[in-house]
Amino acid sequence: MNITVFGSSKPLPGQPAYQNALRLGRLIAEGGHTVLTGGYMGTMEAVSRGAAEAGGHVIGVTCEEIERWRKNSPNRWVMEEWRCQTLLERIQRLIYACEAAIALPGGAGTLAETTLYWNLLVIQAIPPRPLVLVGKEWKAIFTTIRQEMAEAANPADWNKILFADDIHQAYQMAVNPKPNFQDEIA
Repeated sequence: MNITVFGSSKPLPGQPAYQNALRLGRLIAEGGHTVLTGGYMGTMEAVSRGAAEAGGHVIGVTCEEIERWRKNSPNRWVMEEWRCQTLLERIQRLIYACEAAIALPGGAGTLAETTLYWNLLVIQAIPPRPLVLVGKEWKAIFTTIRQEMAEAANPADWNKILFADDIHQAYQMAVNPKPNFQDEIA
């Protein structure tokens, strides 16, 4: 299966977040799956590297708008580049081309990717499939949103998100979802 990983561009080699993403890439490749990332640095590089070093296939979805804003190129572990013109096109490719997504901690871009994926699940624009958010930070953010905006959202919408404590649990939730996993999440 194709597994998209969202996450921050900030982590550097040797930092805990980078090493964690590196291990996630290895897990995905060792399971025989293809990794899709945004293709650049940080978490994207770490996941790509981990997958490539474990013998997996790595797709980097890159974007001209990002490269005009920040001069960079795909990381060296990208094996197949899918080039997009706009950020929105890039996010769409990352979402529509996968059977599951895992979101590591990140900033504005990661939040945009995650919430668009979630909304597409809610409106059934994509088939039901796992969206796994890794770490206590994500759970705290979405718990706060749920509490503060309870009157503005459909309670069933929250059942489209899975929370994992670590990358091992996230990987298992992504590749082996329970048959009615979206009905069990509260």
